[in-house]
Amino acid sequence: MFLLQILKNDKGGRWLIGLLIALIVAVPVLNSLPADSALHVPTYTISLLGKYLTLALLAVAVDLVWGYLGILTLGHAAFFALGGYAMGMYLMRQIGDRGVYGNPDLPDFMVFLNWQELPWFWSGFDQFWFAALMVLLVPGLLAYVFGALAFRSRVSGVYLSIITQALTYALMLAFYRNEMGFGGNNGLTDFKDIIGFSLSDDATKIGLFIASAVALMVGYLISRALTESRAGRACVAVRDAESRARFMGYRVENIKLWVFTISAMIAGVAGALYVPQVGIINPNEYSPLNSIEVVVWVAVGGRASLYGAVIGALLINYAKSYFTVELPDVWLFALGGLFVLVTLFLPKGVVGLIRKKESV
Repeated sequence: MFLLQILKNDKGGRWLIGLLIALIVAVPVLNSLPADSALHVPTYTISLLGKYLTLALLAVAVDLVWGYLGILTLGHAAFFALGGYAMGMYLMRQIGDRGVYGNPDLPDFMVFLNWQELPWFWSGFDQFWFAALMVLLVPGLLAYVFGALAFRSRVSGVYLSIITQALTYALMLAFYRNEMGFGGNNGLTDFKDIIGFSLSDDATKIGLFIASAVALMVGYLISRALTESRAGRACVAVRDAESRARFMGYRVENIKLWVFTISAMIAGVAGALYVPQVGIINPNEYSPLNSIEVVVWVAVGGRASLYGAVIGALLINYAKSYFTVELPDVWLFALGGLFVLVTLFLPKGVVGLIRKKESV
């Protein structure tokens, strides 16, 4: 009943949830078909789809703050990467003595760097529940502290965008350092197991795909429930007329802070599900370019629609997978050109075009 109430006026959301449920049911069945069958879905494709779904969840997180609060964040890659590193640390602790250097207490890169003991901030990451908790708490805490400083100082507009970009760039430079204890340039990789299941097994890859689909559904529903609530209407008021909302008695800083924090936690979950499916996490995930790409996904799909962000993420990442293989030298130019074209001729994105056709 609650689910129906959330999606009552959200036709696109109903389609999205229905499609995700259909994928959860159909993909494992199609994977079990003989490899020579025309309907067979190979495990590689399932892992790729799972990766796309985690990136779509990241796009939903960005749309929540950009589309409904008007905050153009260029730093959500930081929260995504922090969630990914939290999961990567857990996965590294599962390798044990099967690593290259065979030390059950230290990850291989620490043995290589002659570290004698595990740093204190790695404690607890041998337990999945602790890592899952950190996936939420670490990005959420960073977003809360950053937001408290920025929003209560009334930093907004392009200045806030620049500061968010500076945040993710600073984290990228910090994580490149071996002294930080996160693997330096190479990051964390060579994962073996997750909660006792081998990451090389087809069943585990299918399980991660299903987990990604479920996480996208849950993240979407949380975001939709927020935007349909009184708090969501307050967010739109802050986006469209911040000064008027402030004069009417709304605590604008608190509204921004809590929505920004929730968005960061959603991004952290996306990063945590992304890492075991791609098999690596390194400082490049903090790159400001990644945050800018997410903004392009949301713009192409359609701001302030949530399901439009999912559409944009899936379309752009599929195109990226294709063109980086077929035409690697022109991909970034194509991405930039697409953003310009959407801005000039399709300001409401793909969703705006769909709504226009439905209204005709």
